[in-house]
Amino acid sequence: MSLNLKIFKPQDLRVIFGVEARAVQGFLDYNTKKGVFVRLKRGLYALKRNLPGDFSLANSLYSPSYVSLDAALSYYSLIPETVYAVTSVTTKTTREFTVEGRLFEYRKIKKEAFTGYQPKEINGEVVFLATPEKAVADFLYFVRLGKRIDNDRLKWKQIDRQKLEKYLKLFGQKNWRLK
Repeated sequence: MSLNLKIFKPQDLRVIFGVEARAVQGFLDYNTKKGVFVRLKRGLYALKRNLPGDFSLANSLYSPSYVSLDAALSYYSLIPETVYAVTSVTTKTTREFTVEGRLFEYRKIKKEAFTGYQPKEINGEVVFLATPEKAVADFLYFVRLGKRIDNDRLKWKQIDRQKLEKYLKLFGQKNWRLK
C-alpha cells in the first residue's frame, strides 16, 4: 500500500491505522526522535526521506497562503537575486517558520487583495503561486508600506501593465509609481 503522504497530521494516521490519539502521538514522538519524521510545526509532520518541495511546504505550513513576493519574483526570473526565504502572503497574521534550516515568511494582506494566484505543478507537486503581475503587486504594496526595499533590477518589460494595475487597485491605494 502506497499512500504517498508527503505532509500529514496526527489525525491522518488515526484514520489510516484506526488507533487512538495517544498511540499516534507516541509513534510520532518516537519516530521524530529517530529521524524518520520531521515535525514541520505543531501537529504537522513529513517523512524525512520524502520532504515536499519548498513551495508545497510553504502552502501547507500556514493556510490560507500562496507563494509570492521575492520567492515568486525569483521563480519567474523577474529579479536576478537568489532568495533565502520562501515568501508567501496570507490573510492571517504575519508569521515565520523555520523547517530543516529553511525560512518560510508569511506577510498579511487584506482579504480583498488575496487573489491573483493559481495552482501550478512544480516537480510533481501542485502549489499555489502568485501570477507574475500579482507577485509584483504584492511586492510593491510592501515597498509602499516600508516593509520591503524597492528592487531596481526588477524586469519590468516582462510585466503586463494592465494586469498589474488591476491587482494594485485591490490594495485600495492611489498613485502607484510604476517604472
